[in-house]
Amino acid sequence: MPATLLFDVSSIDLNAIALSPDQVGQINPQCGDMRQLDHVIWINDSASEIIGVKQVRDDEFWVDGHIPGRPLLPGVLMIEAAAQLSSVLYRQRTVEERFIGFTRCDNTVFRGQVVPGDTLHLLAKEIEFRPRRLICACQGVVDDNLVLETQITGMVL
Repeated sequence: MPATLLFDVSSIDLNAIALSPDQVGQINPQCGDMRQLDHVIWINDSASEIIGVKQVRDDEFWVDGHIPGRPLLPGVLMIEAAAQLSSVLYRQRTVEERFIGFTRCDNTVFRGQVVPGDTLHLLAKEIEFRPRRLICACQGVVDDNLVLETQITGMVL
């Protein structure tokens, strides 16, 4: 997979908030420890590209056990964050109110470590949109370094 971003982010204010944590919570049912998307920074006009944020905190449930003394954000949680962002993107294009579940991830590559204190910027770009299904290419970026690439499929369940 190429080490280039899915779309140009150079003109996007990465400190902006397009959807607050409360708004994300109204769209996605995950809560507590399973909420892996903090807020959304930007959504393009056609709702085919989106950027979200996960602030990686040192008080998260996995920190003590996922490599004691050297905590690393588990890859499965990075994928979950990408899936949650993809769900938000889907909701921007439809009036569908039923739950959209994560049904597969493909071509996943971890390119770097994510640790407490990092800000994980998540990018998603629609590959295919149907009334009951969405496929997105997703990436995770920390400090301008590409750390995750995956393809997420979600379906209305």
